[in-house]
Amino acid sequence: MLMRFEPFREADRLTQLWGQGRNPGMPLDAYRKGGRFVVDLDVPGVDPASIDLTIEKNVLTVRAERQAPTAEGSEWLVNERPQGSFSRQLFLGEGLDTERVEASYDHGVLTVTVPVAEAAKPRKVEVAPGTGRNAIQASSEESSAASAA
Repeated sequence: MLMRFEPFREADRLTQLWGQGRNPGMPLDAYRKGGRFVVDLDVPGVDPASIDLTIEKNVLTVRAERQAPTAEGSEWLVNERPQGSFSRQLFLGEGLDTERVEASYDHGVLTVTVPVAEAAKPRKVEVAPGTGRNAIQASSEESSAASAA
């Protein structure tokens, strides 16, 4: 049987929400995978049509809405799942290609993929054999000849 109110449990729940920061309804993981920057946001119970992604300058804003299920004639006994509107902002680095952002929603997880810009990708620089050592020897020989004269 469910208890309607337990003061210590409620205090624990509020402490947990406070400890999770500003966005307890949309936790995320962010990582780089090859030439892509990937962000996974937990948004269970959200209708994918209610998700709004915008990019302005280098700020990615994710907004979503979770509606509380309403059943005619029912009375809440426990209501711990967050509902309403949620938003999260991420600052994207200059090295990301914000023109080619992709997003997908699967099993309550919104995945946003941002390719790394070509200019920011690591590249190999070829080292050509030079004549630096010969140039130093020639300049030393010229100095010696000039001082002898």
